[in-house]
Amino acid sequence: MFATSLWAAILFLQDEAGSASGGWDLVSMWHNMDIPAKVVVILLFVMSAWSVAIMIDRALMYSAARKQSRVFVQQVAGALKDNKLDEAISIAERNKKSHIAKVVATGLSEFQAASSQVNDEEVIEAAKRGLERSIAIVHAEMKRGLSGLATIGATAPFVGLFGTVMGIIGAFKGIANSKVTGLSAVAGGISEALVTTALGLLVAVPAVWTFNYFTNRVEAFDVEMDNSSMELINYFITRRGGKK
Repeated sequence: MFATSLWAAILFLQDEAGSASGGWDLVSMWHNMDIPAKVVVILLFVMSAWSVAIMIDRALMYSAARKQSRVFVQQVAGALKDNKLDEAISIAERNKKSHIAKVVATGLSEFQAASSQVNDEEVIEAAKRGLERSIAIVHAEMKRGLSGLATIGATAPFVGLFGTVMGIIGAFKGIANSKVTGLSAVAGGISEALVTTALGLLVAVPAVWTFNYFTNRVEAFDVEMDNSSMELINYFITRRGGKK
C-alpha cells in the first residue's frame, strides 16, 4: 500500500515536471540527479545484485541438499540394516551436498573410531558429541549468507530514504537560488528524490521475503538432522547391546 502510494506520488510529480519542462524520463532524471543521489542509486543496485546472488546460491544449495538427502536416506538404510558401516560411510561421501549425509558420516566415523578404544557407554557419548558438532557445522553452512539478506532488507529502505532527503534538500536549494515558487519548480527534483525511496523498497521487500523463506528451510533442515542424529544414536545403542 505504501509503495503504491509512493509510486503514485512520483507519477504525479513526473506529470508536473513534464508539463513544465516538456519531457521527463529515467535517463534525464539520472543526469539531473546530484552526486549523493547517484551514489545512493548505485549503492542500491549493488545491494540488489548482492541479494540476488545470495538468493540463487542458497536456492541451489537447498535444492541439492534436499535431492541428495532423499537418495542418501534410501541407500544408507539398507547398509545400516546389514551393519555395513563402511558402505554407509561411502554412501555418505558420495552425497556430500546432503545435510543428513554429512551428519550421519560424522556419527558413523566417530562410532567406528571409538568402538575399539573405549567401553560401550563412552562410545555412545563420543558418537553424540560428534553428531552435535556436525549438526552445528552444517547449520552454519546452511545459514551462510542469510545475515546479508537480513541486513539488506533492514537497511535498503533507509538508504533510499537518505537519497530522498538529500534530493529534497537539493530541490529546495534550487528554489532558493532561482527565486521561483510553485510545485512545478520542485516537482522534478522531488520526483527524482522519491525514486530512491522506491528503489530502496524494491530492494528490501524481496530480501526480507526470501530471508524469511530460507530461514524456515534451515529450520526444517535442523529438524531433519536432529531426527537423523537420534535415530543413529538408537542404532548405535542397539548395535552395542546386540554384541553383549
